[in-house]
Amino acid sequence: MKVIAIDGPAGSGKSTVARALASRLGLRYLDTGAMYRSVAFAALRRGIDPADVDPVGKVARDLDLRMGDDGTISVDGVDASIEIRGPEVTRAVSIVASNPEVRKEMRRRQREWATKHGGGVLEGRDIGTVVFPDAELKVYLDASPEVRASRRSREVAELAYETVATDLARRDALDQGRSDSPLREADDAVVIDTSDLSVDDIVDAVLGHLGGAD
Repeated sequence: MKVIAIDGPAGSGKSTVARALASRLGLRYLDTGAMYRSVAFAALRRGIDPADVDPVGKVARDLDLRMGDDGTISVDGVDASIEIRGPEVTRAVSIVASNPEVRKEMRRRQREWATKHGGGVLEGRDIGTVVFPDAELKVYLDASPEVRASRRSREVAELAYETVATDLARRDALDQGRSDSPLREADDAVVIDTSDLSVDDIVDAVLGHLGGAD
């Protein structure tokens, strides 16, 4: 099973790079962050406080989540492809992702997905450290806070740069400070600063390291 793990904070370029890399390698791609966003979306839709540990854990276990190859995401029979990227879910997702029961269930589903597809390119925040510590290649992408905030503010047009920058700093603190699977570099990860690199440059760099791993 060929697994390539791509981790890093929000705005570092994980999703774009992982999609491009998967395409170049002919592998399937999984956005694990979208899975946590889907749990947050489902909890909010059911009127559950994202910080309410046990009910949100149950939401994760009961969730009917379908992720299409075209990027569409169905949550409990509802197309949530756009809604899971909205401000309300974005504010809630780090709280939901710090829930140990949610993480346990999402890890199970991620491993199941990789087994079903014979591997793939998986991106998130704990893929190389926890979900697949034996991945063929582990990559940690990062960028300066200013670049990351600028990228995210372009994606979320209704939010000002300052708001996005504040939200990113808050999310970094939550993701890095949680007790279960905090965001960090794997000891053997290839670290790439994407601040001044194009997507093709980053993918080429990753492929170079992959060639060295074979």
